[in-house]
Amino acid sequence: MDRRSFLRTSALGGTAAAATGLAAPAIAQGTRTLTLVTSVPDGFAVFDDAAVKFVELVNAMADGEIVIEKKAAGQLVGAFEVFDAVSSGQADMYHSADYYFGGQHPGYYYFTAVPFGATGGEMISWYQHGGGKELHDELGQIFGLKSFLCGNTGHQPGGWFRKEINSAADLQGLKFRMPGIGGLALGRTGASVQNVPGGEIYQALASGAIDGAEWIGPFADERLGFQEVCEFYYTGGFHEPGSALACAVNRDVFESLTPSQQKIIETAAMATHHWSLSQSDANNGAALERLRQSGVKIMEFPDDVWDAFGKASKEALDEFMGDELFARIRASFEASVASTYDWTSISDGVFQRQRARVNAG
Repeated sequence: MDRRSFLRTSALGGTAAAATGLAAPAIAQGTRTLTLVTSVPDGFAVFDDAAVKFVELVNAMADGEIVIEKKAAGQLVGAFEVFDAVSSGQADMYHSADYYFGGQHPGYYYFTAVPFGATGGEMISWYQHGGGKELHDELGQIFGLKSFLCGNTGHQPGGWFRKEINSAADLQGLKFRMPGIGGLALGRTGASVQNVPGGEIYQALASGAIDGAEWIGPFADERLGFQEVCEFYYTGGFHEPGSALACAVNRDVFESLTPSQQKIIETAAMATHHWSLSQSDANNGAALERLRQSGVKIMEFPDDVWDAFGKASKEALDEFMGDELFARIRASFEASVASTYDWTSISDGVFQRQRARVNAG
């Protein structure tokens, strides 16, 4: 029995129990209703905003042929259970960050972010023009999914801390929320890494269950109120320089759609990706200034902390090189990022430095 058949016929433990209320796609009076499950509560800036935008676009373009109903984390399945629910056919589609599912296959880490990886622009360049899209599809086939990038948070800061980080030694024993390979790398520096769902981060910080956390960026972080419970905000992060979000459709469901309906989903996902990245870039500067005015201390990690992050990140990535598909994804990703940077570093990079200098004069 192949992986796809197995997932349809086997029990999913807690996921199955949580998803028993999910029905097969409904078709009535020419309208097909598809259920989309997400990994965050309703109203989360950037993350949920992208899911809402995707649903709006599909529903508008489908002109009544398809209606997507969005269910937030916990309404039908838990935040980290959406992958299994869609892979097994118990839900039609999910919107999430694919690095949550690195335990299913480590290749998924690359379709959100990896440490010292791609900026938002570099990410979409790889995905659209460097083979990333095809590799995402190959990975999805293993699990009965048709996957698309569907949002991008831009650069994610180093995070919120209760105390100042003066050296790499300050990471020892630090209870810190960070998912993905970034979390695996941070664990190698001596920190105690926690994978807390987005909807639970504030309470974990407020209660002292964790000493710090990273989330998305000033705009999203401000809305969640992290400035109320943490004093130090490190704006430069190593772990997610351009974090993509993803939409995945159960492959049987996707293949049952008409070619035009399939293209609507693909087009809406890509439009959402661009809209989401611009949303973050448009709002983070003003939000950061409000955080600064509220008394938050805006910080930068010292060089020895960056060095520790770099060493740990390489070790964490190398750990998965025994997997042939992971190795191919990594090689494709790194080649594309290097090629893109060869140009942008001497074009955009030079221009931005000179623009700042001239405008300051």
